[in-house]
Amino acid sequence: MSNDNPAIPRLDGHDKVTGRAQYVDDIHMPGMLHGATIRSTIARGTITGITFDPALDWSGFTIVTAADIPGKNEVLLLTTDQPFLADGRVRHHAEPILLLAHEDREMLRRAAGAITIRYREEPACLDVRQALRPEYLQHGTDNTFHKIDIIKGDVDAGFDEADLILDETYETGAQEQAYIEPQGMIARPSPEGSGIEIFGSLQCPYYVVKAVTHLLGIPVEELRVVQTTTGGGFGGKEEYPSIIAGHAALLALKSGRPVKLVYDRYEDILATTKRHPSITRVKAGATRDGRLTALEIDLVLDGGAYVTLTPVVLSRASLHASGPYEVPNISIRARARLTNTPPHGAFRGFGAPQSIFAVERHIDRMARSLGLSPLEFRRRNYLKLGSVMATGQVVRDDIDMHELATTVYERLGGAAREAELAAANAASSHKRSALGFAAFYHGAGFTGSGEERLASQVAARLDGDGHVEILSSNTEIGQGTITIFSIIAAKALGLDPSEIRVAPPDTARVPDSGPTVASRTAMVVGWLVQQAVLDLAVKLAERCSDALRVVAPESLRGDTFRRAAAQAVESGCRVVGRSKYEKPAFVEWDEVNYRGDAYATYAWAVYGCEVTVDTRTFEVEVTRFVANQDVGGVLHPVLAAGQIQGGVVQALGWALCEEVVYDKGAVRNAALSTYVIPTFVDVPPIEILFATTPYEFGPMGAKGIGELPMDGPAPAVLNAIAVALGAEPERVPCRPEYLMLLADPALADARG
Repeated sequence: MSNDNPAIPRLDGHDKVTGRAQYVDDIHMPGMLHGATIRSTIARGTITGITFDPALDWSGFTIVTAADIPGKNEVLLLTTDQPFLADGRVRHHAEPILLLAHEDREMLRRAAGAITIRYREEPACLDVRQALRPEYLQHGTDNTFHKIDIIKGDVDAGFDEADLILDETYETGAQEQAYIEPQGMIARPSPEGSGIEIFGSLQCPYYVVKAVTHLLGIPVEELRVVQTTTGGGFGGKEEYPSIIAGHAALLALKSGRPVKLVYDRYEDILATTKRHPSITRVKAGATRDGRLTALEIDLVLDGGAYVTLTPVVLSRASLHASGPYEVPNISIRARARLTNTPPHGAFRGFGAPQSIFAVERHIDRMARSLGLSPLEFRRRNYLKLGSVMATGQVVRDDIDMHELATTVYERLGGAAREAELAAANAASSHKRSALGFAAFYHGAGFTGSGEERLASQVAARLDGDGHVEILSSNTEIGQGTITIFSIIAAKALGLDPSEIRVAPPDTARVPDSGPTVASRTAMVVGWLVQQAVLDLAVKLAERCSDALRVVAPESLRGDTFRRAAAQAVESGCRVVGRSKYEKPAFVEWDEVNYRGDAYATYAWAVYGCEVTVDTRTFEVEVTRFVANQDVGGVLHPVLAAGQIQGGVVQALGWALCEEVVYDKGAVRNAALSTYVIPTFVDVPPIEILFATTPYEFGPMGAKGIGELPMDGPAPAVLNAIAVALGAEPERVPCRPEYLMLLADPALADARG
């Protein structure tokens, strides 16, 4: 694919490879204390007492309990059900109960072992399937705290038309984000003498502002939040940093000194949010000629002990559940329930991987039952321009999913390769290989009217050197925000990206541009960057035109803009360009009934792979992978490919090896030595292909990209495994021991 946008070096790369970039644990402040969190050791119950060992001198410690909270002991997010510190009740293992701070980290470790917390335990719900039982009731009548129903047509009538009806259930497990550096925050009393400053590893500075001002009972003006260099987030640094920031702030407020609170990897995996486990029942009907007539989906997410962001994760799961298929009759019933595991929260893909996995596995099984190839069955049912989706949204993208699929199939070798694999399988005593595919889409930006509610803003100004500085709260978390924003602004003004500065996310300086989530940074906020710099040019022409003899604003590009900017700075003419999100006129969304335009646009993709299964060990090797996607305009080919490759690897881990093991509600494999993620030797060659259907309200036609690659690899791999083994895996992670039992029913029966 040709691309007019050159792959300039990423602008934050030099500081990172030379070690100049400072992560939160690199930062030291005079008088700094270190913080620690004392956590529950049961999954559910009542705190009956706390004892501090008198043999330890506690005089040098700062100790914070729920009684020390000056504002509200509730994490302000979508709801306020989660406390910053447990106050009497415990709802999950590793729930924070009290905080300590001391100058010496070794003394903190000793102090943590000198505190005894007593409990009266209660029955803990550790599996979402148990949530309906009376002894586990903690919310409402069945622990269901959020529900979504989407109806299109008459699903019963659709099943009446069907010649084939297939009804199966699929499961997905929790997943740890495994970002580069663990969670960490520093809080200090403001040097000006009023308020608190917070520095840390995070995705969403204004989430932290909202939560911590509520906790401390202070006005927004008294809290400053600054992002430090952040080595990845994947959603894990969306909502959770508000909690650790609040804890650091409480310790700083009580001690009057800066406090650094940084988790080690064990504590991070033990206590923080993970991907929601899911159970999805899919019932589908089709005619003999391969036309889908009905799709009925019942989806349940395990929310864990508190709500966190589960309602919006459930929303995205339900809106992607019917796949990229035009089905006349659809019923989607989605539910989220409370359990007593640590809360689940944001993770790349945000619910879509769970529902896409289920529907794409089911589509493959339907195809085989009808005697059709998986790609041919999909071809007969794909959405296209003018198709009507489950919510009644009409597809506006002129997308050709079959073309995406055909390209993937050919890159994998097509029919000739399938014949080679069949012959090799017949000749081998223990190796079975096959191709597998998945087709999917991913909505870009916040759902429905979400972007309207955010009302995101961006500003652009001239700095003292005449360069353009972008002011945005969107964060660089490894995905390339700084580079992308520079490219967008430079393109709009006819400048070189090196002439653009992107201000560090500091709430004392930058407006609220919304969170760095939901595949919205390049598409939604990038559009605002473009509009802000164009507004800067207009204002430069309007306010300084007499002195500078500048003509029309549209002429302020390239050298003309450079001269005007230099003269403006010299003459003291200060201008700031601004932009604010405005909903495209065509977007209409009914939040109550879940009808209308769920997303302004979508990225579309077909992924394919070749796998080999060893029937002695049931190890799975992905030997080739092809990812073909339409993400609109590609702003930076290298960064875009990196996003896809990284997402594919993360998804392969979820598909094959990453399993969070719970024991009485506690994560028992809370280390990277026992929680297995893919390494370099596990990664197959990944071929990246881009098609281009530009989005009119995306800068240079860009759509969302970051979450898309998390959606397709798991079903593609398991679809290939199903063909190779002649068995039907129904859950991820699809580890060897599961495949062994699946392939040998007698062994499974023997184990009960």
